[in-house]
Amino acid sequence: MDHLDALESQSVYVLREAFSRLKPIALLWSSGKDSTVLVWLSRKAFFGHVPFPVLHIDTGTQFPETRPFRDRYAKEWGLDLIVGDCPPVEEMDPTLPPAARLAARKSAGLRRLIERHGFVGVVAGIRRDEQPTRAKERVFSPRGARGGWDSRDQPPEFWDQFKTGVAPGAHLRVHPLLHWGEVDVWRYIRREGIPVVELYFARAGRRYRSLGDSDATTPIASTAASLDEIITELETTRVAERAGRAMDHEAEDAVERLRGGGYM
Repeated sequence: MDHLDALESQSVYVLREAFSRLKPIALLWSSGKDSTVLVWLSRKAFFGHVPFPVLHIDTGTQFPETRPFRDRYAKEWGLDLIVGDCPPVEEMDPTLPPAARLAARKSAGLRRLIERHGFVGVVAGIRRDEQPTRAKERVFSPRGARGGWDSRDQPPEFWDQFKTGVAPGAHLRVHPLLHWGEVDVWRYIRREGIPVVELYFARAGRRYRSLGDSDATTPIASTAASLDEIITELETTRVAERAGRAMDHEAEDAVERLRGGGYM
């Protein structure tokens, strides 16, 4: 078993554990590389069929390339796609910096869907290496009744033993990609032939490494226009993956406040 096989096996195990223990459950799909890999892994885990809904939180300000990608593969892969909208930015916490305030709309949109459908498990494609706050996460991460996350009160997870009990009105976030790295994701995409949005490939010397909303994400300088070139670039770059995300350059605690309030 090589490194990618080991990563895949662990993620499939987590997905099957989540499905067997948490009902109803759903998977978050933004059309980005990580959540698309997560959908792919779910299809492999359940023999070609994703047996739970796939949630897309539509902010109305996503890159236009993501919507036809979402609709095409939702149809091709037979996904039960649920699209939820977000409240206006004026309803978000005014003490947050501008980009973080925009991002908070996603948390509110997700909270609406969880409350509407009664989900007790929500599968998300975050990774520990993306951002310091996410490094504090657990694979099965408890959330409060309003989606809140307490980074100081996380259950131990030794020997792949997960705590899956859920208090009334609360839910668990499940993170099958937590142990992956960015270059692992791209190597897996190459090996499996997984489709991704074209924005990840360089055009005119720039490309996107992380897809947020179009009004809060900028491309990085890059000439990587193929999977092989992206992987080679990642093996040597010192530029952070989320360098193009505006909220990662705002107040030091902005992302932690968002995560504490239920952000993905």
